[in-house]
Amino acid sequence: MTDPMRKNARPRVLYAGRPAEAEAWMTALHSASHEAALDIEATSDLDRFEPSLVDYVLFTPSGTIDDLRPYTGLKGVLSLWAGVETFLDRPDLPVSAPLVRMVEPGLTEGMTDYVVAHAMRYHMDLDGALKRSAERRWDDVHPPLSRLRTVGILGLGALGQDAARTLRALRFNVIGWSRTQKTIEGVTCFAGHDGLEKVLSTSEILIVLLPQTPETVGLLNAERLALLPKGAYVINAARGPVLPEADLLSALEDGLGGATLDVFDEEPLPETHPYWAHEKITITPHVASVTRPETASKEVVRQIERVESGMPFEHVVDKTRGY
Repeated sequence: MTDPMRKNARPRVLYAGRPAEAEAWMTALHSASHEAALDIEATSDLDRFEPSLVDYVLFTPSGTIDDLRPYTGLKGVLSLWAGVETFLDRPDLPVSAPLVRMVEPGLTEGMTDYVVAHAMRYHMDLDGALKRSAERRWDDVHPPLSRLRTVGILGLGALGQDAARTLRALRFNVIGWSRTQKTIEGVTCFAGHDGLEKVLSTSEILIVLLPQTPETVGLLNAERLALLPKGAYVINAARGPVLPEADLLSALEDGLGGATLDVFDEEPLPETHPYWAHEKITITPHVASVTRPETASKEVVRQIERVESGMPFEHVVDKTRGY
């Protein structure tokens, strides 16, 4: 419960993410609050405030706070990550304070850059071009026009919608699937079991941007991967458990064209893992996108402004759904 004596006090904001990023966050938060004319007290020093008097925590499970229970006056726990599945099993996660997902332009734009780059790489057969160049082969290879290529996106939240719009602007035929029906101009959207099968059966390039929930773990199993067209490509920038490892390896042997993977069941990926040596797999070390203090701080300040003026947070996590 918030102390009534602090009702009109400056909001106290505690950064509890990676210590290496603390200075950048402090600079960005002070700049954003000055720009918004919101007078906050922000610190990364856990000893600066009595825990019960902290209003907002900027939080990651791998950050500087091991136990949230002393922070009894929180108005919100603001995740510094887009994915929150590792938060939800914590016994110290406050029941009364909302958990808020990070949705910010830098994170969204970075993810779109990643998936569009790899979609284009597959569309233009750049891997094949590099191989032919190394072998000094002058092969006359022409990719189809982008408007003749179907790109499917699983997950149409903030990240998926931005990627869908950008790919559509590049003239791809973009289709998408989500748990609930979405509407995106120029994009054919599906939902439900039948909708998932339609997207998988027609996606020549499949982009996976789903949250990790009990419903999505193992979603792209062998049966569903088999629905993809022969030679299709998969780009997984969501979570490793969505795409079972053994099923993907089998699908690659059975005609799947290739996979670009940024996320894995175990991270860092063990050196002995078969993915490393597979000629059809490209590995990136969970770098598809990151939360950037210079852009994310503005979103943090905007969210705090909303609450301080009596409005609710946006992007509140439904803890029963897991996102």
